[in-house]
Amino acid sequence: MIIREMKKEDNAKVKEIIQDSLKSLGLAIPGTAYFDPQLNELYQYYHHLNHAKYWVVEVDGEVVGGIGIAPFNEQDNVCELQKLYLRSKTQGLGFGMKLMETALTFASEHYTKCYLETKLELKTACKLYEKFGFTLLQEPLAGSEHSAMDAWYLKNLDEPLVNE
Repeated sequence: MIIREMKKEDNAKVKEIIQDSLKSLGLAIPGTAYFDPQLNELYQYYHHLNHAKYWVVEVDGEVVGGIGIAPFNEQDNVCELQKLYLRSKTQGLGFGMKLMETALTFASEHYTKCYLETKLELKTACKLYEKFGFTLLQEPLAGSEHSAMDAWYLKNLDEPLVNE
């Protein structure tokens, strides 16, 4: 397993992983990442933002998932954890933990808080976020773009990376 920064040639594979994951969860609907306009050119999207990156996890030369950090509210020094997706065959192997560690370590070097949006029904993902110290909010932060989400989390990046 290798975690590395996304390359331009990873665009199609990462889009496929994200859309396949959302389809399998019944979430290929407006208001989710499935229809994000930057999905065709994720490398370019992250590459042109300040303090933003997208990482992929590779197993035996195949990209099987990824995670991103991008600015959310620069005035308040808040970033957003974005597009954490893994192929179903690789879930439960610790790749999500490693991707989270990579992304949050980077985020803590540039931001004071990290925000994310998800669905409450994605219980495994919510447990992962809570393990990393994210706190469930009552409503989305202003500027949220994914209207189909019903769970919003925030983490203070000056706190320990993982809750023991």
